[in-house]
Amino acid sequence: MSTAPTRGRPVQPPDDALGRPAPRLLVVDDDRAFRLSTAELLRQEGWTVQTAEHAQAAADALGAEPFDLVVLDLRMPGLDGTGLVEALREWGVGIPILMISGFGTVDAAVHALHLGADDFLTKPVEPDVLVERVRRLLERRPAGALSSDPPPGGLIGRSPAMQMVLDAIRLVAPTDATVLITGETGTGKELVARAIHALSGRAAAPFMAVNCASLAEGLLESELFGHVRGAFTGAVRDHIGLFRAADGGTILLDEIGDISPALQHRLLRILQEKELTPVGAVRPTRVDVRVIAATNADLRAAVAERRFRDDLFYRLNVFRIELPPLRERRSDIALLVEHFLRPDGDGPARPPCSPFAMRLLTSYAWPGNVRELFAALESAAIRAAGARIEAQHLPPEVRGAERGTSDDIARYRGPPREEDERARIAAALRDAEGVRSRAADILGMGRTTLWRKMKQYGLAED
Repeated sequence: MSTAPTRGRPVQPPDDALGRPAPRLLVVDDDRAFRLSTAELLRQEGWTVQTAEHAQAAADALGAEPFDLVVLDLRMPGLDGTGLVEALREWGVGIPILMISGFGTVDAAVHALHLGADDFLTKPVEPDVLVERVRRLLERRPAGALSSDPPPGGLIGRSPAMQMVLDAIRLVAPTDATVLITGETGTGKELVARAIHALSGRAAAPFMAVNCASLAEGLLESELFGHVRGAFTGAVRDHIGLFRAADGGTILLDEIGDISPALQHRLLRILQEKELTPVGAVRPTRVDVRVIAATNADLRAAVAERRFRDDLFYRLNVFRIELPPLRERRSDIALLVEHFLRPDGDGPARPPCSPFAMRLLTSYAWPGNVRELFAALESAAIRAAGARIEAQHLPPEVRGAERGTSDDIARYRGPPREEDERARIAAALRDAEGVRSRAADILGMGRTTLWRKMKQYGLAED
């Protein structure tokens, strides 16, 4: 058995001059004694530590919530540490990995470094050396990546996909370049636009947003460009429009793919000439506005089908930011849940999620993305009535109860073979933290049936 590290010096909190939150570490080792003692050693430094006994459990944990570093054993049953390192780097997981190797496996550890591990130690591990190596790797984190304050606009995410979005925002914000934001409904396109405005030199000036799909063509033209008195029936006074209201600032044209060819032509002129003519006016007016456009449509396909002007597309597509759907950044879901459940100001704290409820949240595909996630959490918090959010409080489509869409539900509700049933019941009890009523809900069986099967399989306490 491997020698587990021990330590006797006083507890010291992490020294992070950047003001970042306590790092989250994942310790992966099939040796239970080494795993638990290493976790305790690292917790003494003020770090938050979770453990996993094999590679699959580690992959599940990394997919469910964000971590800042992995301490990984090289030799484990099934997929070993080398294979996990390679898989994590292929998946785009860029957090530091500290490899732990036993005697005679140094060559393999060096191979793991080539695959993407950041450092390695050999067992037996000296406690002070382990802590120092972990601290050194944590110091490599980007200065703003894990700030306790969310980025401007309320954007939340530590996944590689979201870090690319945040980097793009920081890169383009100081310029006056036109930005095209693409992504599915509910991914946060307006939040990105507001973040760009907040980080720009125009932050003190107005930010105006309009949903181009929500207004009829005549109303949208007047809303954007303004009109003069008498321009049409009902125009009893001058109206400056959003472009002139945003003068010196930023305007967001959401769902830009839905505007008519006539409006496309007028918008192109504004982008080219920096001037507009209100409806009913004869003289153009100069405007200084940064334009950000957003869409969930494929504008290139619209151009090919002659539904969208190619010259306007090229004017809009100067700098493009593509927002990933939530299903492609599942590691951010736990962070989003934590953010949503955090109390606002002096408001009451919302109840936390149970581990099994969190697993269901991270396994669901979220076709409505972050907007759907927050709606589901609000509903669940109401149903929980101040208690912890459990699986039964989540919407049916998230639970997967009716259609069995959740991988976790499928694991519990597989074929009722006797050799598998005991494992499924044991797993459900573990996720339900021993509460039989909760485990029965997870398994979809009555409490009496569950109790009978627990006794049958030797799972009931005497």
